[in-house]
Amino acid sequence: MSNIRSVIIGSGKYLPTNSRPNSYFENSTFYNADGSLFPATSSEIVEKFYAITGIKERKVLDDDLMCSDMGAMAAEMAINDAGIDRETIDQIIVAHNFGDLNTKNVVPDMMPSLGSRVKHKLGIKNEECVAYDLIFGCPGWVQAMIQADVFIKSGYAKTCLVVGAESLERATDRFDRDSMIFADGAGAVVVTRKDSDQEIGIINHATLTHAADELTYLNMGTSFNQPNENEKYIKMNGRKIYNYALTHVPKAIKSCLDKSGLHLNDVSKILIHQANEKMDVAIGERLFSLYGIEHMPQDKMPMNISKTGNSSVATIPTLYDMIMKGELPPYDIVSGDVLVMASVGAGMNINALTYRVP
Repeated sequence: MSNIRSVIIGSGKYLPTNSRPNSYFENSTFYNADGSLFPATSSEIVEKFYAITGIKERKVLDDDLMCSDMGAMAAEMAINDAGIDRETIDQIIVAHNFGDLNTKNVVPDMMPSLGSRVKHKLGIKNEECVAYDLIFGCPGWVQAMIQADVFIKSGYAKTCLVVGAESLERATDRFDRDSMIFADGAGAVVVTRKDSDQEIGIINHATLTHAADELTYLNMGTSFNQPNENEKYIKMNGRKIYNYALTHVPKAIKSCLDKSGLHLNDVSKILIHQANEKMDVAIGERLFSLYGIEHMPQDKMPMNISKTGNSSVATIPTLYDMIMKGELPPYDIVSGDVLVMASVGAGMNINALTYRVP
């Protein structure tokens, strides 16, 4: 008797054509949270920023486009890549955090949902194609994948379109050094049911939420310069996030592998949320140390953050699509590979899933 598997059959992405280099910020003025001027030159700040994050440039959405536009374009590519009739899609799940922000004010626009907007822009008429959003911080796309897997394996859906889209740069305070981290982008995959005795597709997953003191590590706050209570921007406590991620993410990934009946040596690649290069490498090293392995092999954790920046929910699906399309040499994904997809972000939330390529 065959088993139900959740398998990716197509992927796509939209990365804005506008790339903003680090040099753009050398004329910026940065402040501390208390409103005092940051005691370093902008050039020094930018240089230290690169050393920590590995980001050289970030993608920034054109003014005339919205987050849902990016989501729809990435979804269109994924549908075409999968070669399916879009009217057969049962669910459209769009992970994001801020909806359709415009360039004039930071007011999240989430009604109607981005799921419904993406469905509209794709021209899907089937009323039984249910479209909705998932708000889960940066781990939103991985959580949407987990949700798609549950719906497919429970028999309530056969094909799901899973999108991660964020125009995060529009939610930043230009007087805050952290504004240099954030970027825009969208990625999407088509996940469908496949009956197979082989253990392929999504194998297992794990999710955690810490919402005590951790609740304030990533939140919304006023500008560091001339704050206005009617204007809120994304704010983060970088040091606490770093320590939190380093403590909990490796354990969550190991828990997921244990539930999957896998050892770290079985894993071909770890596709981790592109948040901060230094932090991601530290997480990888800590994960390997849990298995008594001194160093993480260089080919285990592909990264694209140096040119794309941190686009929140979009980082993992865009990274996956880049590798699948041969756009991130020397990395590739081939049949039989075991992938780990893992993320950490506001909540604070952590999740991971294991996936065997058919």
